[in-house]
Amino acid sequence: MSLRREATYWCVSALVACAPRGAAAQAAPAPRGLTIVVTQLPAGTPAGAAVFVAGTFNGWNPADSAYRLVRRAGGTYALTLPDSVRGPVEFKLTLGSWARVETTAAHGDVPNRTFTIPADGAAVDTCVVAAWRDSTAAPVHSTAGPTVAVLDTAFAMPQLGRTRRVWIYLPPGYARSRQTYPVLYLQDGQNVFDAATSFAGEWRVDETLDSLHALGDSGIIVVAVDHGGAQRLNEYMPWAMAIPRLGSGGGQGAAYVDFLVKTLKPYIDAHYRTRRDRIDTGIGGSSLGGLIALYAALRYPDVFGRVLAFSPSLFVNPEIFALARTARRRRPPTRFYFDSGHEEGASEPGLPDHVFVRSTNAMLDTLAAAGIDTAADVRSLLPADGAHAEWFWSREFPAAYLWLFRRGP
Repeated sequence: MSLRREATYWCVSALVACAPRGAAAQAAPAPRGLTIVVTQLPAGTPAGAAVFVAGTFNGWNPADSAYRLVRRAGGTYALTLPDSVRGPVEFKLTLGSWARVETTAAHGDVPNRTFTIPADGAAVDTCVVAAWRDSTAAPVHSTAGPTVAVLDTAFAMPQLGRTRRVWIYLPPGYARSRQTYPVLYLQDGQNVFDAATSFAGEWRVDETLDSLHALGDSGIIVVAVDHGGAQRLNEYMPWAMAIPRLGSGGGQGAAYVDFLVKTLKPYIDAHYRTRRDRIDTGIGGSSLGGLIALYAALRYPDVFGRVLAFSPSLFVNPEIFALARTARRRRPPTRFYFDSGHEEGASEPGLPDHVFVRSTNAMLDTLAAAGIDTAADVRSLLPADGAHAEWFWSREFPAAYLWLFRRGP
């Protein structure tokens, strides 16, 4: 998935159906950027239906009012994306929810639509929607196993004045044992266990851990917190976005991490058989989730001793490097696991070349200068085929887990 998955909710200009009449009237400026035009909707689409576009440029929000297409004369629908959205994008069309997303004529899943917007000027992508997913049909099959449960659909986040769905994975045999377990806190909970709640694939964390348990692994508890949709950028960035073309917002990361440390972790420790020490408490995530995971470990080194950062978007909050300079090697040492594709962000318009490689390497240098033994306590991988996508993070998770939570040196 493109880095523009991180882009937030831009303001968008409505298309003008016709120029005003009269001698003094001026022609409306020609739209710039990509105009998405839907020339045909499926038979049976409700009259006056609201059609939306969800994609890498708006957090894949299926009902974002700023990305509702405008019905034009002749029955077509159209929307021009903000001029700042450039380069490769992915998107799908919906009727306002993933339960009513576009499908094939046989009601099968369709791949994301893709388009590369030129660096300047206008472009048009013409679309035909074959069918909509039937909202009365059976829901998408859940892939979460019996070891996964929803802890709460509306867990209170007093530091932010919000609620959030929280998932929990308990190792096989948990109910029959008296064993205590390490805990790993993961972000973007929609994508951790269940394909039915993920818009871009899942990490298969439960399947991985169940398989490792069957091979003799002692097990771990995983707590996964859903991202906040429109609040995702705000909560996963401790500071304001440093690259305006990728979106705006940020600055609520400290409050989000306080929620994890001061509200969620005490609840988990009080209700489950956990190992509460820092060396048995991990935090992880991907992309912005990787950024906030690293921030949490640097801000609360007495709480988190295991850090998983898949494709961390460090460059959107360069203040993280100043915080990393304050890190100190601890006994036992904190372990850091970084993993990004070597070509991630290699040619993203408006970003430094190979931005993930460069920012990760800069973080390794920063941690080393702060006294972290990067040879022993840090692992950083840059596989050539790595991508900014759930399938990649799913593939890399088993090795990351085993290295982070191994016992001994």
